[in-house]
Amino acid sequence: MRQMKLIGFMQAQNCSNYPASWRHRLSQPNFGSREYYEGIGRTLEAGKFHLAFFDDRLAIPDKYADDFEDTVRYGIRAAKLDPVSCALVMGLATERLGIGVTYSTTYYEPFHVARVFATLDLLLNGRMAWNVVTSLNDSEAANFGATKHLGHDLRYDRADEFMEVVLGHWDSWEEDAIVFDRESGVFADPAKVHRLDHKGKFFTSRGPFTVPRSPQGRPIIIQAGQSGRGKTFATRWGELMFVIYPNLTVAKRQYAEIKQSLTEQGKDISIAPAIYPIVAETQGEAEDRFAEIDGLAKPIDTLALLSEVLNFDFATKPMDEPFSSEELAAISGLQAVRDRVVLLSGKPSPTVRDFVQFSGRATLREFPNFVGSAKQVADGLEEWFSAGACDGFVVAATQVPGTYDDFVRLVVPELQRRGLFRRDYEGNTLRENLGLPKLSPAHRAN
Repeated sequence: MRQMKLIGFMQAQNCSNYPASWRHRLSQPNFGSREYYEGIGRTLEAGKFHLAFFDDRLAIPDKYADDFEDTVRYGIRAAKLDPVSCALVMGLATERLGIGVTYSTTYYEPFHVARVFATLDLLLNGRMAWNVVTSLNDSEAANFGATKHLGHDLRYDRADEFMEVVLGHWDSWEEDAIVFDRESGVFADPAKVHRLDHKGKFFTSRGPFTVPRSPQGRPIIIQAGQSGRGKTFATRWGELMFVIYPNLTVAKRQYAEIKQSLTEQGKDISIAPAIYPIVAETQGEAEDRFAEIDGLAKPIDTLALLSEVLNFDFATKPMDEPFSSEELAAISGLQAVRDRVVLLSGKPSPTVRDFVQFSGRATLREFPNFVGSAKQVADGLEEWFSAGACDGFVVAATQVPGTYDDFVRLVVPELQRRGLFRRDYEGNTLRENLGLPKLSPAHRAN
């Protein structure tokens, strides 16, 4: 029987994906502590989640009005820790839970990324995943000494070559390269370690790589591209795809389109949309929780995060002024957000107010809500899963750690009772638990 994939959506910052989450009376303030990430990891592992993956940006949201004052004052994703460090803490506190981290192809070098993730994959015994992103805005560029973020399609062109280099390095050690023969003094067979000698448009990287292969071969690749160019990138490189769907109707259509594209390439990838579950013992209690959580959001949250994600200062336009076609085309950030607003508003030239309303950015409307008792939430998840809208879900928290605690305590047992979710891990590595084959090196001629 087909079963769901479940993924915990993490942030190494002062709030969850929902920026108002830190304002909740039960949210823990110790986001900078080891115990915070250890506790969440153990909860997700107890719930048999496939993995936890950490989203990231390389700048705080300061695009709105070209200032960071509101971001800092209202805690709008204002404190951002290094996600690799937080992910390693979580990984060392667990044994089977997969661990994913977002890392940019725009502001790092391929060899560096290859070594970081290969090392993490070894340390965690084959449980690592890399969420590949191209970054979003000029604020991130400024933190890395650039004056302007690369154009949307150019970022993906660069990222394609970036992936070739990283995967090339990961494949440079053969499975049985290490001999470790103390008597002969031979550590490894040099004939089974290969130089990459990559020379391309964007990168030159020689090798040989410095990290042997992990128990799962190499880390899992996660991708979230939903724009035209981003979707092409995602279906080419991804092994697990994270998406944002506004409702079931759109989800079924877009899921079918992606699956058709994958079929034409002879591939298949699990697709998991982000959701906000708010579950309690009864429907009434869950609705009360929803109302409380929903009331924590502030309008500035939305404006700050829209400006960040679209790389456009929303303070420069009146609320009811339409975007011109030229302005829309020039948006270089996450174009899937722009496309969502155009689709849901039905307007080819939406206004700032339309972006606020239909993007759902920084509100509970950004992701589909599943509110109710364990049975009611499970009913909603089963409807999406059975209707051909997804292969699982990325569970985002409205308050931490309560969302994860409630979901694992109430919803997971109900899904297991229905046969929709596993009762235990299938293996030790992330590939085994996702049902993906262990990859052998695919050596390339120098």
